[in-house]
Amino acid sequence: MKIKNVVIIGAGAMGSGIAQIAVMAGYNVTLVDIKDEYIAKGMSSIEKGLNKLEEKGKLKGTSAAALIGNVNTTTDLAKAAKNADFCLEAVIENMDVKKQVFKTLGENVPKHCILASNTSSMSISEIAVASGREEQVCGVHFFNPAPLMRLVEIIKGEKTSDVTVAVARSWSYSLPCLKGKRYCPIVLKDRPGFIANRVNAPTMILMQWAIDKCAEKGIPFEQLDTDAFNPMSPMGPLVLTDYVGLDIAFHTMQYYVKTLHPDFAPGKVITEYVEKGQLGMKTEKGLFEWPKGKKPILERTKKANLFTVEELYAIQANESCRLLEEGVVKDWTTIDKTMDAGYNAPGPMAFLVDGNREKWPKLLNELADKTGREYLRPCELMKSSAYRELRVVK
Repeated sequence: MKIKNVVIIGAGAMGSGIAQIAVMAGYNVTLVDIKDEYIAKGMSSIEKGLNKLEEKGKLKGTSAAALIGNVNTTTDLAKAAKNADFCLEAVIENMDVKKQVFKTLGENVPKHCILASNTSSMSISEIAVASGREEQVCGVHFFNPAPLMRLVEIIKGEKTSDVTVAVARSWSYSLPCLKGKRYCPIVLKDRPGFIANRVNAPTMILMQWAIDKCAEKGIPFEQLDTDAFNPMSPMGPLVLTDYVGLDIAFHTMQYYVKTLHPDFAPGKVITEYVEKGQLGMKTEKGLFEWPKGKKPILERTKKANLFTVEELYAIQANESCRLLEEGVVKDWTTIDKTMDAGYNAPGPMAFLVDGNREKWPKLLNELADKTGREYLRPCELMKSSAYRELRVVK
């Protein structure tokens, strides 16, 4: 199947970023949103990104103006869908909104069209039902910012066809990445959070506990961010949460409460900030100040000493073992590669296998005792060490 016309629904940070790399790859792109002002903001972001690349001489054989000319815009989703070969939804993380988008797409796209969702955690199978074309729906989950981050997870719903997965994966690999080669693993089972976000999700249980502790004790959040700051990553965990949006973290954790465990409930601080509309970069204020959207400059001279990087890795390794138990992936090598591509940080499983098989289960039990969060305790596969056999050996 040849893809020519691509429709991106949602002109926010993710949608505009995906639209930018899609037009750079030579596709005819239509960017759709519910208001002209949202579209204008998205187009401004695309133009800014392309102009910056042109200034650096990275647009070979074309220009920013020419590429921008290949991006159409509209608020009429039904009309945009009529000639689409590939549609990708990148709207708010709200299941009802996504279902409405896919219902409209299912009623209007050509028979051959592939329908994809960029959801970071929600059920592809549930979204697909609304389309009436479940075999043609899959997850195509980019990481933010899409032009820079290598990872794109391809998620199979319960009824997604192999052809749909193959086409979506091929399309994803065709898109340029400004910081290395894309990695597009197939998520074999439609479970909350898929691979990368699911592995990282329970670290937010510890993080929420620690954020609330900082608020109680008057400890600056920058000290907590420094507890787990990795110089190889562009942002620490709290800054990244602010960048993505506290509202997104809040709604995602609420979703995990329903689908995984009550311990994922958002903490007091995050709940209060979301209620006040203090959402992070998008509102220029969250856990940190974002003047005109610019990344906060933090003093990293002190730590809060409320958790360690090793504890975060132990939590991630435990969740990786749960993914293996659930059949989301067949081997832990894929998990580590996915984490590297999605977070610019080593995956946890190699560390678990190479020297921490006995230490980390004990560490997790100590964390559960300290925080009162039972979900942090080691799962059966981690305790048994049977994960050692589930790897790809080259």
